[in-house]
Amino acid sequence: MNKQLQEDLSSLEKIMQLVSEQGLSYLKQLAERPVSTTIEAPTPAGMPGKGLGTIETLKKFNDRWEPAMVAASGPRYWGFVTGGTTPASIAGDWLTTIYDQNTQSAKGDGDISAAIELETTGLLRELLGLPDIFLGGFVTGATMSNFTCLAVARQWLGQQSGNDIAKEGLTQKMKVLTATPHSSSIKSLALLGMGSSNILPVNTMEGNREAIDIKDLETQIRQLNGAPFILISSAGTVNTVDFDDFSAIAALRKQYHFWWHIDAAFGGFAILSDAHKHLLKDWEQADSITVDCHKWLNVPYENAAFFIKDQHRLLQVSTFQNSNAPYLGDPLENFNYLNLLPENSRRLKALPVWFTLNAYGREGYRYIVENSIRQAHDLGAFIQSQPGLCLLAPVRLNTVCFSLPAPANDTENVMAFLSALNKTGKIFMSPTHYKGQPGIRAAFVNFRTTEKDVALVKELLLHLLPLYT
Repeated sequence: MNKQLQEDLSSLEKIMQLVSEQGLSYLKQLAERPVSTTIEAPTPAGMPGKGLGTIETLKKFNDRWEPAMVAASGPRYWGFVTGGTTPASIAGDWLTTIYDQNTQSAKGDGDISAAIELETTGLLRELLGLPDIFLGGFVTGATMSNFTCLAVARQWLGQQSGNDIAKEGLTQKMKVLTATPHSSSIKSLALLGMGSSNILPVNTMEGNREAIDIKDLETQIRQLNGAPFILISSAGTVNTVDFDDFSAIAALRKQYHFWWHIDAAFGGFAILSDAHKHLLKDWEQADSITVDCHKWLNVPYENAAFFIKDQHRLLQVSTFQNSNAPYLGDPLENFNYLNLLPENSRRLKALPVWFTLNAYGREGYRYIVENSIRQAHDLGAFIQSQPGLCLLAPVRLNTVCFSLPAPANDTENVMAFLSALNKTGKIFMSPTHYKGQPGIRAAFVNFRTTEKDVALVKELLLHLLPLYT
């Protein structure tokens, strides 16, 4: 055996101990660690001929890269709707790597890790109040979840005109209606060959809204003269967390023929808040739903789920089946995840979710959701009270979209203000544009965020404001 491999096997206990100690030290200092960095990346190093071994490589990582690692899972990282990592999800994620299962069959053909995934999708479905008529699975994030759902929607749309798109390819333009889609949905349409420019835009409601105008939607549908289409609706838009009217859309389903997809990447978890669950009324009428676990579920990155109604299973298999791989068995005979989603090689992504749902239960996640909403409303109320700041939209759930008031609200000045905030290393928020105006977006999804974190950011805002207004 190679010398370095043999030495590492002999030193495995020490290696695991060193990594565990370093990881624990990072987590203990998470609240104090900078959430952004000004450290420049070192010059790329070359490939070593003779390996260093793991312990020396860890030292090299700590010397070259570790100081630049930001507290992306910390309590004041409010950009990109990035959740934290609960202790239970970290444990599950570590064990996912250690056990290194190939998630395929649920019937004991090699392993039964897919049975864990089935149980976990059931737990997640129950948490979200979805019926068991949805078939779930795990992918890397909201982009691949939207991609998976829209790929099956594409197959459905082709079926309406007698085409098997998975086999024959696109033979016609496909009609997609939406009002305020997430960029990952548009990206998915491009990847699926449906063309992002083929979206038929639907108006949003009047006033400070991003939700679909139902009257305009029906007008657009009538203009299709009965042609089937895909509707992409939102359970929480990016800037203002606006929700489409699912009850009204469900009523339209009784009159018109379309595939209904809901992007509920983080907004779906509003179902856990008694004050906000009405926003998701009738969402179970949809054909497919996207949910992102590394957002409000607070599990490590590369973890999302899709839910597609089981009545579409044949379409799902025809979309993703490994038809030229006899060693994988009949696509319909056994429940094999390789025939139900894009990836053949995949980790047991369900395990971190299984751990955290069992560890904290519905009560724990209700706390996380309601705490995030409370902190967002606190920051929103503060911004509204300050003459040097202005809300661009009401705080509807867990995101605060704000800016500087005129005449200080030009793009250059607003972005300079945000840059100054982020460079403190104490807060990270992301830039945005809302209704033509440059803005700043703060998203609350981390279970660690407390009133103290919000108070610290308020002080920073007040300290920097005089320089930009």
